[in-house]
Amino acid sequence: MIAANNVTLRLGKRALFEDVNIKFTPGNCYGIIGANGAGKSTFLKILSGQLETTSGDVTMSPGERLSFLEQDQNKYDSLVVLDAVIQGNARLYEIMKEKEALYAKEDFSDEDGIRASELETEFAGMDGWEAESSAETLLNGLGIETELHSCLMSELTGAQKVKVLLARALFGNPDVLLLDEPTNHLDLDAINWLEEFLIDFDNTVIVVSHDRYFLNRVCTAIADIDYGKITLYAGNYDFWYESSQLMIRQMKEANKKKEEKIKELKEFISRFSANASKSRQATSRKKALEKIELEEIKPSSRKYPYIDFRPDREIGNEVLTVDNISKTIDGVQVLKNVSFVMGHDDKIAFIGSQERAKTVLFEILTGRMEPDEGSYKWGVTTSQAYFEKDNNEEFASDLTITEWLTGYSPVKDMTYVRGFLGRMLFAGDDGVKKLRVLSGGEKVRCQLSRMMISGANCLIFDEPTNHLDMESISALNDGMIKFPGVELIACRDHQIIQTTCNRMIEILPDGTIIDKVSTYDDYLAADAGARKRTVYVSENTDD
Repeated sequence: MIAANNVTLRLGKRALFEDVNIKFTPGNCYGIIGANGAGKSTFLKILSGQLETTSGDVTMSPGERLSFLEQDQNKYDSLVVLDAVIQGNARLYEIMKEKEALYAKEDFSDEDGIRASELETEFAGMDGWEAESSAETLLNGLGIETELHSCLMSELTGAQKVKVLLARALFGNPDVLLLDEPTNHLDLDAINWLEEFLIDFDNTVIVVSHDRYFLNRVCTAIADIDYGKITLYAGNYDFWYESSQLMIRQMKEANKKKEEKIKELKEFISRFSANASKSRQATSRKKALEKIELEEIKPSSRKYPYIDFRPDREIGNEVLTVDNISKTIDGVQVLKNVSFVMGHDDKIAFIGSQERAKTVLFEILTGRMEPDEGSYKWGVTTSQAYFEKDNNEEFASDLTITEWLTGYSPVKDMTYVRGFLGRMLFAGDDGVKKLRVLSGGEKVRCQLSRMMISGANCLIFDEPTNHLDMESISALNDGMIKFPGVELIACRDHQIIQTTCNRMIEILPDGTIIDKVSTYDDYLAADAGARKRTVYVSENTDD
């Protein structure tokens, strides 16, 4: 067990956490959630001892070992891969090295023999003889081939180092396991292996992730950070969302009934307090009125935007025809003879790890780039709205948000435009913010506002979830599902692809494509290669 006891952390005058009391018990996987900046990663650092609290402390059951996923990919470059993993259990690694040093001595003494015997006993008690095979099993499960186990860490790629650091955290059956974005830079095969590992893990796991699909798979409880407090909920992320929304609705309904009762009592008291025959009843109602307490419904730090894409006209049968498009950039062919026909019911996911190729294809289809070969044709009833992955040029401007969006609006009315901004959480004076000072998340919300106001019936998304918090991702997911037009989507969020799209186009490393009418899960289940070719990368910001 690990517990935070009256933990407070102040950053300047701001209290990030205030008198937090929470216990995490064995057999559970806890997902830490909260709005961007709520302090999810900071809380993990407090639990792991990497960050001192202002007051309060963190306690663990005596003799237990805590392990956490480290973020510095180059920290262990001088170590052999297998040693980097085994070193995750520091005491076991110390024993191994001390044993090696003792047995290597030429003048091995009786005292050395006694010490070696003590070490061997402790080593056996820690399953030391299984250490190498356990480390190899972890590495192989995460996709680090056996021939790499004896290499130096410095010889691995960044993605391979991430997997080794994860294996290091998992090694040796730690009593408490802390994971911050553990799926980042993993291929889907490795993520699936990690999910199964955590589902079967008997000890305590505490994880921060922006991947709702992952949290739903592995979590038995959710720890929700809101306004410096942490509240525990049983169940996975979806269950937390439903139960938290239900709780708020029930409190509002209860308050409404109480308010009606208060009104009724006040009216009776007002009418009959001066009436001698009714005075006893009026007094009784006054006492009843004093006992009624409205539930305090605290405002949440979470804000859910309202995302609703409404096309101005219905799309016809001819939507998009792509014919043998090829494109080479910097000597690398990113698209090769790409052909497909899009129907008026299609919501296509462009999947796989060839992110540059997806962006290039979208740039060609929106007229921003010319193909080397081939052609495309949009149907006459179509109108397109494009979410660009690289928005730096768009927002390098001194225009205010309102001025910028008015330029894209078919209705040049300030109130009309501000209505769209309000849906995306730009209230009041936010409308006069200048584009160049916006955060990553604010820029994304501006782009979504532009897509909503366009009235387009074909939406093209190139990684729209980057920099969004989970509330905005959920709202975007809902908007994509409800949209009655067609969509072309490149997105790292598994749940968005699975719940929105009915067709998969995977762009392969050679620039060709695989095109299948399928859900995402069915596509991955049918093709083991696709799981290895697809890597999850989170670019959400926090703390």
